[in-house]
Amino acid sequence: MIKRLLTLCSALALAAAVRADVEVYKIDPVHSSAGFTIRHIMTKFSSSFTSVNGRITVDRANLENSHVEATIDVGALNTANEHRDDDIKGPNYFDVAKFPMMSFKSKSWKKTGENTFDITGDLTIRDVTKEVVLHAALDGFGPGMRPGTQLSSWEATTVLNRKDFGVTGPAMIGKALGDEVTVNISIESDETKT
Repeated sequence: MIKRLLTLCSALALAAAVRADVEVYKIDPVHSSAGFTIRHIMTKFSSSFTSVNGRITVDRANLENSHVEATIDVGALNTANEHRDDDIKGPNYFDVAKFPMMSFKSKSWKKTGENTFDITGDLTIRDVTKEVVLHAALDGFGPGMRPGTQLSSWEATTVLNRKDFGVTGPAMIGKALGDEVTVNISIESDETKT
């Protein structure tokens, strides 16, 4: 009986230790952004989404066991040109009135270097969901702005074909845009206990 009790206590202690290794970080929308670069005729222009939200569940003992879910408010698009912003948010492209958010949910993390990972997951833009791979880098962990808090910092990139997600545009104008879209993501996230 005592042996069983000791075994049970050891198992509970081990489970608690495993749980302690898992940390949850909330993406800070004020200090995070996602942007893209696309060719227009011969040159390229860049834009950013200024509202990124989500959570990163981090297993520091084995970062390949980590998980991320994030959303981007498409209405927070900024290309530094109001007319262009309105057009891209409109029905010809993102159609924000029908599809106000895009989302990403990871399915696996594969270590590719000391602090780099290929994060495979489902990306949803408009009403299309496709599997994509984010090439991510952990910038590090450190103290947060408030005493006793931690933060983590991440960068990620990927290349998409806009037409795969139904972002086509009018036929005539659509030909002026490249199909390949380079995506750059910068994330600062704060540890949360909830």
